[in-house]
Amino acid sequence: MHLSSARALLAEAERANERRMLVLAGDRAAGVRTADTLLDGLPIPLSETTLVATQDALACEHVPTRNADRLLGTTQRAVVVDLHEDCRPNALGRVVGAVDGGGLLVVLAPPLAEWPTRDGAFAAGLAVPPFDAADVTGRFRRRLADTMRAHPGIAIYDVDTDTLSDDGRTRPAPRLPDPDPDPQPTADVPAAAIDACVTPDQAAALASFAALRDPGHAVVADADRGRGKSSVAGLAAACLAAEGHDVLVTAPRRRNTTELFARAGALLADLGALASDGDTVETAAGGRIRFSKPPAAADLPGDPDAVFADEAAAIPVRLLESLLDCQRLAFTTTVHGYEGAGRGFDVRFRDRLADATQTVHETSLTDPIRYAGTDPIEPWAFRALLLGARPAVEPLVADATPDTAAYVALSGADLAADEHLLREAFGLLVSAHYRTEPNDLARLLDAPNLTMRALVADGHVASVALLAREGGLADDRRAAMYDGQRVKGNMIPDVLTSQLRDEAAATTVGYRVLRIATHPAVRSRGLGSRLLGELRAEFDGHADWLGVGYGATPALLSFWAANGYSTVHLSTTRNDTSGEYSAIMLDALSDAGRALHDRHAGWFADRIGGVLSDALRDLDADVARGALRACATTPSLALSERDWRTVAGAAHGPGMYSVDPRPFRRLAVHHLVAGDADLLSPDEQRLLVGALLQARPWDGLADDLGYHSASQAMRALGDALQALVAAHGTAAARAEVARFTED
Repeated sequence: MHLSSARALLAEAERANERRMLVLAGDRAAGVRTADTLLDGLPIPLSETTLVATQDALACEHVPTRNADRLLGTTQRAVVVDLHEDCRPNALGRVVGAVDGGGLLVVLAPPLAEWPTRDGAFAAGLAVPPFDAADVTGRFRRRLADTMRAHPGIAIYDVDTDTLSDDGRTRPAPRLPDPDPDPQPTADVPAAAIDACVTPDQAAALASFAALRDPGHAVVADADRGRGKSSVAGLAAACLAAEGHDVLVTAPRRRNTTELFARAGALLADLGALASDGDTVETAAGGRIRFSKPPAAADLPGDPDAVFADEAAAIPVRLLESLLDCQRLAFTTTVHGYEGAGRGFDVRFRDRLADATQTVHETSLTDPIRYAGTDPIEPWAFRALLLGARPAVEPLVADATPDTAAYVALSGADLAADEHLLREAFGLLVSAHYRTEPNDLARLLDAPNLTMRALVADGHVASVALLAREGGLADDRRAAMYDGQRVKGNMIPDVLTSQLRDEAAATTVGYRVLRIATHPAVRSRGLGSRLLGELRAEFDGHADWLGVGYGATPALLSFWAANGYSTVHLSTTRNDTSGEYSAIMLDALSDAGRALHDRHAGWFADRIGGVLSDALRDLDADVARGALRACATTPSLALSERDWRTVAGAAHGPGMYSVDPRPFRRLAVHHLVAGDADLLSPDEQRLLVGALLQARPWDGLADDLGYHSASQAMRALGDALQALVAAHGTAAARAEVARFTED
């Protein structure tokens, strides 16, 4: 490629404060040589250039592809990304965001026509057992090539034939937009803070944060990446600290808050209020800004005046809920980005925030700060990686019902051939699940173990389920799994084999529901249940089971149980994303599937009493109740005469639970799993969980359940035990009861 063409492309980017992309397609070694020559001749210092690749090849900073997240929060004039050996969608999204306005993104790729057939590390990883690399398609790579050819601002140079098929320059040349009027300071926002804002958008958002000067308020700021929401949060935190307030900042990682602390420190210095900086910024007025990781921040250490949660969508909801005890709150979250959408915050936490005591203020930032709003590379990334995917607009599906929607299978080929269908289906997943990300788009299009089913109304997606085929593994693979080897793409067989020691579990074939989502406009109409019913009818006779694994909540347990799924396992550690303990549930479809379910449901009921008193001692009682009630088995009661005398004597006489907890726990599990669900009130069932199964201290348990005292809670447990003895007791139990009830 002639250096003059590359210089002209870069000059256009600089004039417009936009970015440009240069694709060097063809032999990798030739592409590296071309990139080296171009970078040597372009007016970009090597200190402002980064190579993202599996191996180092240029005289600049090198970041391994798997570690592309190191570029988060940084900007470079030029980034070279090598997609030959590892075309990793998440890494590509991170790389695009690291290029500054006036900069250049250089992509090393195979010949574009051949790219879909070229394997790489990421593509090879999609071949989960029992599939192999030959089963993986190249639809995602074809999507990249097609969008690169179609979008403006992208130059394509064939290094093998020395052919520039597109010089990447826009015609007519772009012009910078006229600047917006300068925002004016107000009584609530210092002039120095307004001056520190890069865009009027930021200044308007900062005005919303001013509500935090008074307690009883919460601010939610959302934006796409690169809009400066963390900078605004830093300015707002500085304003509070300058007035003497203690501001606690939390985020998934300390590095996520680098920009927040930098902007806060700079503003406090301008205000003459900065006393010290570092991990904790202190002010002359006695205020401070400090950081804590989410688990520690949830305890509100030091009783802060305000809490700022940056990238709140990536913080478990149970930790965000703990922050609601603070009367000044700020949450920033990403709408679209390399890791998917900040919709998890909306889906999981918004309702709880709305029910809190704080008045909620909403603000959004739309103007990019690193490059002009006319930048052509951002729309390319949004289209290629579906970062902006959304469900169908509400009127298009508003009339959908379980009776009118059509059940359809959506293969990767179907989705690749219909952009609107793909955007609507993927958009539904994004809207309902925080962890839907660009890697998931590639899996959806190319992975041989994944398939999708949907309910479609008038050609638009109203409900969707993403499924993964699991199991059916060979003897040697199952033996390796039993011995502790992880087998990708087979989560349920893996857990049942390696953790629960069932080497035969992976002989069966099942489909795990990875994601299920219904359009917000038509939720609670039964569409999700209709979709699951159709799945059962379709796969009955073609698989052994349907399954699901998810962060357990009472509502989700009830939903899955109502649709025929039965609990076989509760994890003993919390899920990193949801912050909840995960449940695994099965719906058996064949004799082999029923045998698998029956033995694991039985094992679950047998062991859960001990697990609840140990690893799951902090499990929410309603989650425990829901998981037990959803277990389709009948646990053995098998209490001896002496056991029944012990239980009945504690219920009606002077007997004590503490002398022998075993029969009490067995009775509690039996009833919560298979007994009359209406025999005991919800609070009495919670007492069975908290007192008998989790052995929680009485004072805390009574307080949590709303009893006036521990003794009142003990009496309520006694009443519950009397009902259980009457319902389940043998002749020995009745005889013991008679000793204390007959005149």
